[in-house]
Amino acid sequence: MHQVNTYSDILSRLRADGNFRSIPRELVDSDSVTDLSSNDYLGLGADRGLQDHFFSSAYNRRIPMTSSASRLLSGRQREYEDLENFLAELYGRPCLLFNSGYHANTGMIQALATGDTMIVADKLVHASIIDGITLSKSAFTRFRHNDTSHLEKILAKEAAAHERVLIVVESVYSMDGDRADIDTIVGLKEKYPNAMLYVDEAHAFGVEGPKGLGLCRGNGNFDKIDIIVGTFGKAAASAGAFCAVSPTLRDYLINRARSLIFSTSLPPMTVAWTHYMIETFLAMDEQRRHLKALGERLRQHLQPLSPGFPITASHIQPFVTGSAEKAVSLSEKLLAEGFKVLPIRTPTVPPGTERLRISLSSAMSIDCIDRFGETLAKLISS
Repeated sequence: MHQVNTYSDILSRLRADGNFRSIPRELVDSDSVTDLSSNDYLGLGADRGLQDHFFSSAYNRRIPMTSSASRLLSGRQREYEDLENFLAELYGRPCLLFNSGYHANTGMIQALATGDTMIVADKLVHASIIDGITLSKSAFTRFRHNDTSHLEKILAKEAAAHERVLIVVESVYSMDGDRADIDTIVGLKEKYPNAMLYVDEAHAFGVEGPKGLGLCRGNGNFDKIDIIVGTFGKAAASAGAFCAVSPTLRDYLINRARSLIFSTSLPPMTVAWTHYMIETFLAMDEQRRHLKALGERLRQHLQPLSPGFPITASHIQPFVTGSAEKAVSLSEKLLAEGFKVLPIRTPTVPPGTERLRISLSSAMSIDCIDRFGETLAKLISS
């Protein structure tokens, strides 16, 4: 008997709607294509000289390539402890490693939302945060993107009715590149003694703030932000994630974050490489300034082409097409012109906001941004 929702039916609908996904092939002649889809914001991932320098150390070459156990069972802890202690010095509070940003968000939110917790999240937070909320089985609601007045209304209505309120935002949003109003959100959080603030800095770590330590670290309200999350797979050109929290929360997460407890931990080699990458990017203020200039230049090209969609001068900028078909078609045309920009479709972004997501790297030039902007304008006018 034919079933309405077989896997084949679902795939057919995805194809019909322009939302069918496949893993992109590696470009054969990648040197002739400018990659505007990577999160390698500082160009560290493409710098082979850094790998040569790291592996020139005989000690580094002997670091194990596998942990072979979860963190709580691993016999080797030195690389993890070295990196956590290094991060703790930078953030002035204890830090804890996770295998990825996804592991961090799903594991921590599920663990923190104990008892009668109400979770209040920005409408555009990452899918990993939504999955953490779902796993927590807690009551939750979302406020309109970056609308702190809406957040204030929700807190006024809900905070007193719950044992705990967990406010969740990103500092730099992954699809629009805009910023949360951290000062205002902290001010709202401080009105409610049972409220905690969770800030995901995945797309700010390495790029924003003093020494690239994110928007929270340089904020005057840093000590009032309860949980800060950073990831290593973007500007830090490695893999994994971390949280910066209080001593009590670190101990609690070690005992309750299931993604930490039940996952084989990161390879010690990867952790050592991450340590080296962070030491490297701390001194890259000039690259961060150049990246900011690239973002300002890109916005000058994009905003006139998107009069109805405000664009933030950032290392992430969208060009909204409004449909999956248009996003896919424009992506293919840009690739033929030497620019790799992948389409972003529902459910990653809300229906009607399908787009090209443009990611910048400090390794690019102003001339490159000008050529891209001119090419995009030509294609959409043809």
